[in-house]
Amino acid sequence: MKYIDEYRDKKLVMNLVKAITESLSREWTLMEICGGQTHSIMKYKLQDLLPAEIKLIHGPGCPVCVTPVELIDQAVELAGKPDVILVSFGDMLRVPGTKEDLLSIKARGGDVRMVYSPLDSLTLAESFPEKEVVFFGVGFETTAPAVALAIKEAHRRKLSNFSVLVSHVLVPPAIDALLQSPENHIHGFLAAGHVCTIMGTAEYESLVRKYKIPMVVTGFEPVDILQGISLCIKMLEEGRAGLENAYSRSVRAEGNVEARKLLEEIYRPVDRQWRGIGNIPSSGLGLSESYQDYDAAKRFDLGSQESTESEICQAGKVLTGLLLPTECEAFGSLCTPEKPLGAPMVSSEGACAAYYRYR
Repeated sequence: MKYIDEYRDKKLVMNLVKAITESLSREWTLMEICGGQTHSIMKYKLQDLLPAEIKLIHGPGCPVCVTPVELIDQAVELAGKPDVILVSFGDMLRVPGTKEDLLSIKARGGDVRMVYSPLDSLTLAESFPEKEVVFFGVGFETTAPAVALAIKEAHRRKLSNFSVLVSHVLVPPAIDALLQSPENHIHGFLAAGHVCTIMGTAEYESLVRKYKIPMVVTGFEPVDILQGISLCIKMLEEGRAGLENAYSRSVRAEGNVEARKLLEEIYRPVDRQWRGIGNIPSSGLGLSESYQDYDAAKRFDLGSQESTESEICQAGKVLTGLLLPTECEAFGSLCTPEKPLGAPMVSSEGACAAYYRYR
């Protein structure tokens, strides 16, 4: 299959591993930001192929995993209302809030529905005019344009019974926060290719200049990831910082111009709480002034929640690369995909779920 088989070619993989091994003079720690990359690394056992001098740690690039407990609790509250249809992507239904998850509400008769596109929510709003349809919008810069399009289309159709509980987050501020941490031990980054497909590379260039650290925009297949590692190691071994694009078949420097315009119209930057990590300034998206009528938190006067996370779950340390999933005492015993303590064990992009499935 074009653009798939050639990026899983065993000969190319082994040639890249050989080149990486021969270029090493010391140990290096790299973080892959995206949970999709983490799953590919685990699925294809890339860490096992690489020399021990390279340590791969996993970043906070799983949107479901970093969605704050407070917003999940708000979604649970909305889903329990008899006049509300709560709509979201499938992964969100099993992510635990303070006391319950959305799947539990659904089991008790709450109208909770899974969709593949936010635009499907508009069809529901038109089909059930007597109900309030709320889309739980989570994700990074990759899913935010689709939700923005749904909001703009709802405005065009004058749908008064549609709103969005917004929980979008941005990657560059999270990288900035990681690099400012006194516990930071990251030498280089593999940046998420799909995010850069939307946003371009300018924001990463400023991070490279600020922290003098190499970053490589990387895809999701084995050859993509190893090429990203190879370029990152090359810069480290040469003692230079820079930004490389190893995903040029999808990423352009300017990104997707039309999608970026849509984001600027519908959203504005806001401070956002990240589950297990804490507050990161200007790391989230809230609705702009022109689209405040579609803000579910304001429409339903949700306010702040007294939300708490599991004291046992070590998701925050996993999401910041300070702990591997298997180093958490609850992994595989108290915390499993069937009974998760934290979101990284639930999500299809979660690091804990990847370790549980492939290790």
